[in-house]
Amino acid sequence: MAVLIIAKSERPDWWSDQLRENDPTLDVREWPECGDPSEIEYALAWKPPPGELAKFPNLKVVFSLGAGVDHLFTDPDFPKHAAVSRVVDPYLTAGMREYVLLHVLRYHKEQPELDAQQRAHIWDDRARSLKQADERRISILGLGELGQSCGTALAALGFDVAGWSRSAKSLDGITCLHGPDGLDALLARSDILVCLLPLTPQTEGILNADLFAKLPEGARLINAARGGHLVEDDLITALETGRLAHATLDVFRTEPLPDGHPFWDHPRITVTPHNASITDPRSVARQIVGAIGAVERGDPLPNAVDPQLGY
Repeated sequence: MAVLIIAKSERPDWWSDQLRENDPTLDVREWPECGDPSEIEYALAWKPPPGELAKFPNLKVVFSLGAGVDHLFTDPDFPKHAAVSRVVDPYLTAGMREYVLLHVLRYHKEQPELDAQQRAHIWDDRARSLKQADERRISILGLGELGQSCGTALAALGFDVAGWSRSAKSLDGITCLHGPDGLDALLARSDILVCLLPLTPQTEGILNADLFAKLPEGARLINAARGGHLVEDDLITALETGRLAHATLDVFRTEPLPDGHPFWDHPRITVTPHNASITDPRSVARQIVGAIGAVERGDPLPNAVDPQLGY
């Protein structure tokens, strides 16, 4: 049995060290030095080259080195015989929670407008017009592990929080909506909209002109999910017309964001370099070693992904 790390941009040497530290008996290999393909039974992957995973006939499980798995299922040759496990890690969840709290609070306290005033040397006391937390309606698209954690934290600060998911859910302190009618109701009450959806064929391009038109005028958007959720030209139009007041974007269709892209210099867009929440090999390696042990014992695979749903 061998474990392959196929994640060129994710410091494969770091992952190797952490896996061996947790289980010195593991035969860990770093792509493209794979050895005998038939010996590879487990793979740790992030954006592997299309068709590469199909070369391993005995592959049992592919572990996605991130919360999302869309980067695997876009491969038309992804091996159907291999199960997929996603990362569910407290540090990953905490990182996203901190990111969302940071940018919700920036919008709640009108910080982008205050930053613009500073640059223009304008002193304008806006505190009297600020809303209280319970007057600020925060909505979250996606109530998975990340969405639930962010929603619960925002509710604990006193915000009026609602969330939308594909199927019905019930969470303390959060108004839970689902389905097409639920989505329209959520959008209508969204002063700040946070996207934490998985990227699937159904959610591709969901942040578009039709959706923006259903938001209150002057709403703010935070997208920390996937760049594929956003129709970029529609966002620019929504900002220029005042439909949206501001957007914070951590993910993009092309990464790194190309030099010269209009998002870089737009006065109403905050760009962060896909660092809202970063996988920590020290924590996740323990999870993966434990999952390999479970599969070898014949136990269920932890955090298994339904390939039909894409999450």
